[in-house]
Amino acid sequence: MTNKMTIRVVARIIALPDKVEALKAVLLELIEPTRQENGCIKYELLQNQFDPTDLTFVEEWSSNDALDAHLASTHIEKAVAQLDGLVAAEPDIRRYHLLK
Repeated sequence: MTNKMTIRVVARIIALPDKVEALKAVLLELIEPTRQENGCIKYELLQNQFDPTDLTFVEEWSSNDALDAHLASTHIEKAVAQLDGLVAAEPDIRRYHLLK
């Protein structure tokens, strides 16, 4: 169901240099439950090849409603509660539409 009307998300999370593995563990726990959510088309976690503190989710959702439900889910709330002391800044979450 990939088309121009879906919502694309790039969510960048920067780990503290000595907390990369701890943050990765928290974020990896999100993948399977999120992929089971209604409206989730794609949910991938990437790690920057040149800066291991840079972890980024690339996502595709069927609608803003589906994405909003994801952001309110218990597994996201649990992960957000664990970020303190692991991240260098607030996560940078951006929503996009495909132009072409």
